[in-house]
Amino acid sequence: MTAATTWVPGGAGSGYDVDHLPYGVFGLRSEGPSSQHRIGVRIGDHVLDLAGAAGGEGGEGFGRHLGGPTLNTLMAAGRTTWDEIRRWLQATLLDHDAGPERLSGHLHRLDEVTLHLPFEVADYIDFYCSLDHATNVGRIFRPDAEPLLPNWRHLPVGYHGRAGTVVVSGTDVVRPLGQRKGPDAAEPDFGPSARLDIEAEVGFVVGTPSRLGDSVPTSGFAEHVFGVVLLNDWSARDIQAWEYVPLGPFLGKSFATSVSPWVTPLAALEPSRVPLPSQDPPPLPYLQVAEPAGYDLALEVELNGEVVSRPPYRTMYWSPAQMLAHLTSNGASLRTGDLFASGTVSGPERGERGSFLELSWGGREPWTAGGEERTFLRDGDEVVLRASAGTVTLGEVRGRILPAPSRPSRPSRPSRPSRPSRPSRPRFVQLDQES
Repeated sequence: MTAATTWVPGGAGSGYDVDHLPYGVFGLRSEGPSSQHRIGVRIGDHVLDLAGAAGGEGGEGFGRHLGGPTLNTLMAAGRTTWDEIRRWLQATLLDHDAGPERLSGHLHRLDEVTLHLPFEVADYIDFYCSLDHATNVGRIFRPDAEPLLPNWRHLPVGYHGRAGTVVVSGTDVVRPLGQRKGPDAAEPDFGPSARLDIEAEVGFVVGTPSRLGDSVPTSGFAEHVFGVVLLNDWSARDIQAWEYVPLGPFLGKSFATSVSPWVTPLAALEPSRVPLPSQDPPPLPYLQVAEPAGYDLALEVELNGEVVSRPPYRTMYWSPAQMLAHLTSNGASLRTGDLFASGTVSGPERGERGSFLELSWGGREPWTAGGEERTFLRDGDEVVLRASAGTVTLGEVRGRILPAPSRPSRPSRPSRPSRPSRPSRPRFVQLDQES
């Protein structure tokens, strides 16, 4: 090696330099919609085709992990292989003498490729790990009571989501239909969500599986988790409020969850590890962690081109290692492609809230964006989540809201006694909905 910077144009000093090297799946636009899905790694504004690069000198032995249409085969290979491939990539991308000859023929500009969902999602679990977010939500819905429920400081609360509706950044989000119930209505009705929201989150992607019946300790986090993605857990608050009791989120959450097309390796975030905030009471032994167990990620929420919030991940109460230990503590097995998320990331200040529910304080205190008062999402809105950790820039998550589909036709029903008419835009009841 003759230099300490990469030879790839535009890579040195970018958020996608050799200290990052996130993985993704892409197709060549020149080949059209049927283009083969390839595993790539981002360096600057280029994508390196890893299967092609590994077929040459220096990459022997890695090709069998890099030739699939998703990252799952690579993720299943385990920590030793992940580290070996990363070392090979960094060495070759820093080698100004031999690197260009070996790899330049496998580099593609970002504007030449289409990015796809990077991994096949096995299961999706969403947690509720921000003390500030949980406190805000409790105060919104239980203003005269303790904001945190009794279990919150003892375990990372979560729910099991829907893997089949996890989509890649750039996928449009159709406003969901569902049951809603106004506070003065005798019965619910069915229609488009009027309180559509975002949740700015960080997701963790499992590579190495575990056996059914075994639990994974907090010390096993780095052996099982392949990497990190930004994640937007779109939420229909009115649908969620009506259906939530007693079993929790369902249709108010399951219509879409957006993730970045780039998976940041855990190794790239090692310099950004920070201690957790004080946990009181101390967690039970199976949830205790060696510090530093948190990550210093600076998130950013953009609405229609304007930054409206900057949530800090460093304030999260529960760590990802604790999430993983808790979700396997009953013997539930991990599968390659499992995705678990942090829950909404929020800080103590109003400008650090990671959901519009919090920014508008349940819709009662509009906030301003684009010179207009806002509460929840409107059709046509575009939300972009971004994040950085030191010199590393995580892949963004982008989504635009499309109008709800036409309501399905309903069979005729027997007439019933008339009742007072309801407002056309009801103010939905604020039930005890969490996350």
